[in-house]
Amino acid sequence: MIKISILGAGNLGRHLFNNFIQTKEVEVIQWFNRNINSIESHKNEVSITNRIEELKEADLYLLCLSDDILPEISAKLNSLKGIVAHTAGSVSMDVLSDHENHGVFYPLQTFSKNRAVVFENIPICIEGNNNLSEETLNKLAKHISKNIHAINSKQRMGLHTAAVFVNNFTNHLYQIGNEICEEQQVSFEMLLPLINETASKIESITPKEVQTGPALRKDINTIQKHLDLLSNPEFKNLYLTLTDSIQKNDEHSKL
Repeated sequence: MIKISILGAGNLGRHLFNNFIQTKEVEVIQWFNRNINSIESHKNEVSITNRIEELKEADLYLLCLSDDILPEISAKLNSLKGIVAHTAGSVSMDVLSDHENHGVFYPLQTFSKNRAVVFENIPICIEGNNNLSEETLNKLAKHISKNIHAINSKQRMGLHTAAVFVNNFTNHLYQIGNEICEEQQVSFEMLLPLINETASKIESITPKEVQTGPALRKDINTIQKHLDLLSNPEFKNLYLTLTDSIQKNDEHSKL
């Protein structure tokens, strides 16, 4: 049995709490959040607090907090003996180096408050400063996922950067596509089969092999028609930037 305390009640903190509270091999002994009201509804399931000094002894303290606040909260946990681990993709493990046992527990997924996710297949990236930390984090991860990876801080930063491209930037492009559809009074839902097929393809084919479109074909007439249609100058600039990137990438691969 691993006894853990979860610090933070954002999207990730809530999803981890909901999963670990149902895991027999894991005991969530406490949930910390500065705004106690946001976790008040769970007071009958777990001990809740908004005071660091009230944290109980645990095997592991899981910091599901914003990147900027990690150093501040970490410094306040020095009197505790358990392993301290953060869940951030872009923060080095060294931010917790004041603790004898520390590490990282990073689920590589996008989390929304009211949308359930299946943790079983989510990659969980583990890093520990010693065998105890790494083995404990690995054991904890295996209780909710079958997809565990030992990843160092530099590799994790690379993954996080790649994730911003394939998730955050891609979703922004979906938003732009939706606005264009609304402007032309057509349904964005008509694009969903295309979106699904594109996502499905890269499960068996590399993204480079999947690439199609007027930019790759250097179809100047079609590109100009698209630019003429776009009324938002920011969308025009983004279209040109992505078109240029696709063409340069294709030219580079032929060298």
